[in-house]
Formats: sequence, C-alpha cells, structure tokens
Amino acid sequence: MARAENKEPVGPVARMAATVARRMRLKRGLTQDQLGALMGYTGAAISAMERLLHPVSDEMLLQLERVLGGGTGIFEEMRDLLRLERLPEQFRGYAPIEQKALALWLYANHVVHGLFQTEAYARALIAGGYPEPTPERVEELVMARMARKALFERKRVCEIELVLDESVLRRPIGSEEIMREQLLHLAECARRRNVNLQVLPLDAGLGGEYAGARGDLNIVETPAHDRVTYLEIQGESMLVTDRAKVSIHTQRYAKIRAQALDPRRSLGLIEELAGVDR
Repeated sequence: MARAENKEPVGPVARMAATVARRMRLKRGLTQDQLGALMGYTGAAISAMERLLHPVSDEMLLQLERVLGGGTGIFEEMRDLLRLERLPEQFRGYAPIEQKALALWLYANHVVHGLFQTEAYARALIAGGYPEPTPERVEELVMARMARKALFERKRVCEIELVLDESVLRRPIGSEEIMREQLLHLAECARRRNVNLQVLPLDAGLGGEYAGARGDLNIVETPAHDRVTYLEIQGESMLVTDRAKVSIHTQRYAKIRAQALDPRRSLGLIEELAGVDR
C-alpha cells in the first residue's frame, strides 16, 4: 500500500521523473494499473510515484526506461542524477569526482570508509545517526552509499589505498555479527589487485609522532592528473584544490602510511579480529 505521506522533501529530479513518467504514460494511453502491470508494480504504486507520495526508486526508473523509455535513455540518465540528489548535501560535490578518480588515497580513523562498508554496517551506522533519520531516508542513504561501490568494477581501474586506524576495526557497529561480516569484507577487499589496505596500529603514537591525529583524509587523482583533497566533519565538507595545501595533505598521508602496518600484517590483523583461522 502506498504511504499516505512522504516525510522527506522531494527533490527536482524525483519531481521531473514523476512528471515525465505521467506524460509518457498518458501519451501511450495507459492507465496507472496498466503501466503498473507492465512494470511489475501495482497501480497504487504508480499513483504514489506520480503524486510524489512515494518518490521514484532506482528500480522503478529501470522499469520505466524498459516500458516507456523507447530507447531514449531518459530514465537511465535520471538514475544517475537521482542517486546524486539523494546523497547528503555536503557530499554531492565530491561524489562525481570520486567516481571518476584515477587513484584514491584514503585514511579513516573513526569508522570504516564509506567505499568499503557492507550494507548492514552502513545501515546500522546511518540509522544510529543524529538527528535520527526516517526509515525511508535510511534506505535512500544506504542505497546511495552502496552505489558508490561501482567504482570497484569500473573498466578503467581505480587504484585505491586505504589506511584504517586500528580503533575502527575494534569499534563494533550494529552487532558482533555485522562487525564480523564487515571485517571479512575488508579482508576480501584487501586481496583486490587494485587495493592496498593498511592498518595504523593503536600504538603508532608511542614513538612521539602520530601522523593520523588530524582525522580522516581523502586525496583524489583526477582524470586530468590533478590532485584534490576532500575533508568532512560534523556534516560539513571542504573540497581543497589549492596545490600547496593538497601537497601538504599528500605528505601527511605518506607519513600515515609509513606508520601503518604493512599490507600483509594488516590483513593478518583484520582476519584475526574476524576470528579467521590461519
């Protein structure tokens, strides 16, 4: 049954999708029930989508393209725009840059980096945020985060380096089972040829120098071979393009990586925490 009210604000892409779908449906002389039957939805679901009571989903856009698109690709293009629209506002400027990156150098010191999160871990993390999001918004954000993983399957390979603070591995999110699944996923990622995953140990600062003290860091090499830095804290973000500042961030990242365990020992620690027998 369609929801009586959509509690989340509806963005311009969702509005456009609903308008175009309705006009194309009417042009084809289809009722909402008829269109729903062709797409595998109820007429009530089509009505809710057109009236913006239940904004169009990614899967629904796929079916709209199949049934109404006529080879135009219009709804397919809307899928990419809708994914971007549903991202947190502070992340929207960075998301397209991440997806086109030639290389990423990442450091995460409080939770697993979004690109490497499992769906269950991401859902637990997002649902536990403040202010508390609605269940609908949780699902939107989870799906948007999972869509970022397309970067791993891209034809033009992206080289990714990730340094995780050991505290990230030891901080349970959601449940013990969710955390174990997340650790196993990290171990799987670490075996990818285009991924270098290292762990910055808890005792990294004992020598009097702790390069990771300033928090998360994301450095991107763009298709033009420029480098930019993305920083985010407390729902605010900053995209740094100044070459001198990005150079400092790159040098700082090199220090973080130098203080981390090597990839083999890092993988061993992750598997040990996941309870894998070696």
